[in-house]
Amino acid sequence: MRKGFLYNVIVAGALISLSSLAAVGQIIPPPPTPILNVSTVPASGDQNPSGVAFVPDHFAKGGTLNPGDILVSNFNNNANLQATGSTIVRIPQSGGPASVFFQGPVGQVGMTAALGILTQGFVVAGSIPTTGGTCGTPGVGTGGLLIIDRNGNEVQSISDNNLLDGPWGLAFSEQGTHVLLFVSNVGTATITRVDLKAQQSGKFTVNNLTQIASGYSGDCDKQTFVMGVAGLAYDASKDVLYVASTEDNAIFAVPNASTTTDQGPGTLIYRDNVHLHGVAGLLLAPNGDLITSNDDALPVNPDPSQPSEIVEFTPTGQFVSQFSIDPGPHAALGIAVALSSGKTLFAAVNKNTNSLELWQEP
Repeated sequence: MRKGFLYNVIVAGALISLSSLAAVGQIIPPPPTPILNVSTVPASGDQNPSGVAFVPDHFAKGGTLNPGDILVSNFNNNANLQATGSTIVRIPQSGGPASVFFQGPVGQVGMTAALGILTQGFVVAGSIPTTGGTCGTPGVGTGGLLIIDRNGNEVQSISDNNLLDGPWGLAFSEQGTHVLLFVSNVGTATITRVDLKAQQSGKFTVNNLTQIASGYSGDCDKQTFVMGVAGLAYDASKDVLYVASTEDNAIFAVPNASTTTDQGPGTLIYRDNVHLHGVAGLLLAPNGDLITSNDDALPVNPDPSQPSEIVEFTPTGQFVSQFSIDPGPHAALGIAVALSSGKTLFAAVNKNTNSLELWQEP
């Protein structure tokens, strides 16, 4: 068991102080049986759940969302064409069925794994639109970020053809009305920092966009649509951004993330061909470990005996534990963790069953 930490970290889309928490042990594997297993398919038939985030404590009141609710973004439409999903669904903390929280314009968005929830009452979501459902289609766009209010209404979009090209992963830090977003771009295999300032109008001023990392591998793939830099996790106490790069099959650390300009991919902290098989999602857990999902992306070190693995490891690159969420490959992507009443909640989407699974640590 590890002791509590005297610093803040970004956990499941919220900045949480860990100084008063009880000791937290390893997160993976969770208990054998999830406390919740619910379909993420809305009435429109959207599939391929990708991003997942808990609504944090102290979330602004007065809207559709409540603390403890879970949001899941869908990447595919009802025909299972990639980058054509237009919905984000809400799963209430009571465990009821999923309902549509946000419906984007059909054919103009493809909701990615980039999903974050700000305590100020906003949801930030990445989109990569395409008309044909493959990465080689001429209709593939650069996409951008959507800012959605707590009632599921789009209030703003942020785009830049060079600095927001295929936003796939998201991490963030809130300090009052100041918000730093970190976005991974699969189109350019880069990381962009977006500096925002909240306004009384309910919108955000974009102060600047800065490329802070580059040099990751990236490619087009039939199964994964695009394959490159993916999940992000930010440790505010150390000002370090952790990056999961799928095709590199490795985790990198970018120092001084809130102020740096591009110095390349950062420092390699974890490459493990025994346990890593196409890293995708990434989070920083309450115990200080990192957790990544593995998409079994071809040709990135697939292992049929270890399908759809979730892997926990230390920031110094030491393997801790792993478990599989599905007997088949390509099921794992979005993961999230939250703390509720002193207990750890761990959520993961299953793309093979189009569902969300939620576990509670004893």
